Formats: sequence, structure tokens, C-alpha cells
Amino acid sequence: MKKALSLMLALVMVLALVACGGGNSSTDNGSSTTAETTNPADTTAPAEAPAGAQVFKLGGTGPLTGGAAIYGQAAANGAQIAVDEINAAGGNIQFDLKYEDDAHDAEKAVNAYNNLKDWGMQVSLGSVTSTPCVATGAETYADRIFALTPSASSTAVIEGKDNMFQVCFTDPNQGSASAQYIADKGLATKVAVIWKNDDVYSKGIYDTFKAAAPGLGIEIVSDTTFQDGNDTNFTVQIADAQSKGAELVFLPMYYQPASLIFSQAKAAGYEPIWFGVDGMDGILTLEGFDTSLAEGVILLTPFSADADDARTQNFVAAYQAKYGEIPNQFAADAYDCVYAYAQALEAAGATSDMSAQQLCDLMIEQFTTMTFDGITGEGMTWDATGAVAKSPKGMVIQNGAYVGLD
Repeated sequence: MKKALSLMLALVMVLALVACGGGNSSTDNGSSTTAETTNPADTTAPAEAPAGAQVFKLGGTGPLTGGAAIYGQAAANGAQIAVDEINAAGGNIQFDLKYEDDAHDAEKAVNAYNNLKDWGMQVSLGSVTSTPCVATGAETYADRIFALTPSASSTAVIEGKDNMFQVCFTDPNQGSASAQYIADKGLATKVAVIWKNDDVYSKGIYDTFKAAAPGLGIEIVSDTTFQDGNDTNFTVQIADAQSKGAELVFLPMYYQPASLIFSQAKAAGYEPIWFGVDGMDGILTLEGFDTSLAEGVILLTPFSADADDARTQNFVAAYQAKYGEIPNQFAADAYDCVYAYAQALEAAGATSDMSAQQLCDLMIEQFTTMTFDGITGEGMTWDATGAVAKSPKGMVIQNGAYVGLD
């Protein structure tokens, strides 16, 4: 851990230089040295790696286009910031980063993964969202490529795969933690839940919330659902929650349907407490969304951009300088992924001439025994299933910005 701390301190010194670099420049092999929001899939290798440095090919897939692009671009950008910092620090571990677009689609994700494998990917960031990550996780398991996903939180992502790990907390943790948080803060006793029944992410959170709620004095007075094809009109679900006196509506879903629910609830004159999970993060940057509709929304997330610790402030400053916006938790989790890899690869004595399978074995050993301090949690550890142990934080949207509650 002393070595990791020294690396972090060194990076603070070079951060200002890194944050100001925004243009693309060419490396000797013709790849791009940056991955801007407009093209975050570009390869990013250190322009001049220090003599003897080990340069590892790090790849990942995510929705860089389409309705879930806020998630994928944030993860790619967060990983990019970390790679820029690590490479600029000139240490022994360097990265060549490449993200491929999967458009939040499992079949496209597998195709994107195969492109990365052909490129020579040695370690993986998996996929950003859960359903594509289930698909690519099966591929990394068969190919023995270690994967550390920043944000695919379904337990289905890691089940039965000894080389698939998560930096985000799992869906069951989010569901039970949300129920506990609502009870501990005395937010409501009568709760409605609106969830997506054909999505492993939403269903996983719903199942554990429903199981935990009764023991915490929470009554689920309205339990309604939707799926692809009927995810634009929520008047029935809203009317059910409103008629049954729900004081709080729990939304275990991504931000796109949530944005419609907020708008339609306002039209119906329904103003409960809205409570979301990490998939809600990003709603403030959704194109065309009236952010006033999300005023007062509470969500659980591992990252708060307004935290006052130096590491978070440095990351937020670098992200704003490079991409012109406040980073969300998807960006922060991806940033932590890259630093966790740097720590594990250095501790293992890994070299870039090792095969993906050799690195996979080393990473399994490191991640199941090491402790990692990141901006999304201190003292993070992983068990043999690949699940991370860290605590979520409460945030509320106020005046169009996320504000920490804890």
C-alpha cells in the first residue's frame, strides 16, 4: 500500500499538466494518445514509455453511442484520466487503453470484445452495463482474460467466473442498502416500487429490496413493472403509487425511463420522494432533460463529486478540464479500475510479455488478497466471487447538482 500511496502522491504533481492536454497526438504506431468524448474508443498508449516500463493492453466495451451512452462515455473518460495520469507519472506500469462501442447490446458487445481480443488485449475492463457484461464475461472466462468491470453490478456478471471482478457494489447490496437507508433516515414507511422486469440489473435490486423492506418497517404499497416495448408511458404505474398513498417511490432502473417517470408524475400532480440507485447517475446530463424535474431525487452511489478529499477534488478538476463536465460515479469507478490494475500488476511483478492467461492467474491472486484505496471507497477488498466490499453513499440532487448526504 505504501507503493500505491507513493504513486498517488506523485500523480498529484503531474495532474495539472495532464488535465490541460486535450488534443489528439500521434504515437509511433499511429494510435491516439487521448480518447475524447467524441471518440473515446481511440487507442491510448504512452507516447514515450520509460525505459524498462511494462506497457499493458487494457480494453473494455461500453455504450459509447445510443440511449445509454452517458454511462459508456463516462467510464471511458474516467479510465482515460487514470491512464493519462499513470503514463505521465513515468512509473514501471503503463497502459495502452482501447474502448469499443457495444451500444448496450449483448451481441454487439461480444463483437466488440472480439475486436479487442484481436487487438491483443491482455487485461479487461469488461463491459459497462450488466446485460452486455454477462455476455462478454462468458468470453473472458473461456479465454482466461482477467476482467474488472467498473459498473456492471448484476451478480449474473460474476457468477461461476473466477476471473470476473467488479468495482461497483452488486445489485443485491444496492437493494438491501437502499431499504436500510430509507429506514435509517426515516424517509418513508409506505413505498412504491417501479422496476423493469426484463433487465437483470433492475430485477436484482428489486428482489433484495423487496426481501429487506418488511423487516425494516417499510410497506410496499404499490409494486408495478414494465419492460422493453412499454417503457415510455408510465401513467398506470404512477397512478397506482399515487392512489395507494406511497410517500416514496423506489426506482431501481437506469436514468432514461426515470426521466419520463418524473415528467409524467409532475403532469399528474404527484410529488413523492424519489429514490434511485447508481443507474440514476447521469440523468443531469441527459440531453433535453429538464433537470428541475429531478430536484430532490435521492440516490445511492459510491462516489460524490463534491467530496472534499484531495484525490476526489483532483479527479474532478482533471475531468472538468478535459471533458467540460462533472464526472459521475461511472467515470469514478472506471478511474478506480485502472488504478487498482496498476497496483495489482506492480505488486505481482507482472511483465507485458506475459500471456493473458498468465496475467489472469496473477490478477486473481492479487485481487483476492489486496486492499485498495480509491475515490469510490477506501479499504476495498474482493472475495473469491469477484464481488467488492465497500459502502454506498447517499446523494441528493439540489439546484441541478449532486450533493452528498453522508
